[in-house]
Amino acid sequence: MSLLFRIFMPPRAAAAALAGVLAGGMLLPIEAADPPDQATSMALTGIMRDLGRDMQAVTDAIAREDWPRVAALAPQIGDHPQPPLTEKLRILAFVGKDKGRFRRYDKQTHEAAQQLAEAAQREDGSATIRAFASVQTACLACHQQFRKPFQEHFHGRR
Repeated sequence: MSLLFRIFMPPRAAAAALAGVLAGGMLLPIEAADPPDQATSMALTGIMRDLGRDMQAVTDAIAREDWPRVAALAPQIGDHPQPPLTEKLRILAFVGKDKGRFRRYDKQTHEAAQQLAEAAQREDGSATIRAFASVQTACLACHQQFRKPFQEHFHGRR
């Protein structure tokens, strides 16, 4: 199962949560529900910061040919922590019709991180570098599509 499917909960739980919100008449426009001052409290911000740290650590470990370190870091990237349920719902509402693409990027990242761990366990430097490039490519694709709009919406940055 892809990481975003786990992040953004099973369909049955998502449907139940959405039904509860809709039944209660509490579905507000995104702009009203997400003022920029709430951005600093978003768990996703910390998760992304930690992922950046882990990506830098993998780069260092590859340069040192520290394959056990790469193998240990890869699951932290592919299976990173999840934001809380309320934040997941806010993010899904914001992503809207593009949530399929958002999930595909995460699935690509998850799968590439698994390949990274496997290559590092084999101590195959070339395969490790290729797998890491795949992780970076998936991250970059997602960031290029979603980072700026996300930051503008949730953080009030232009």
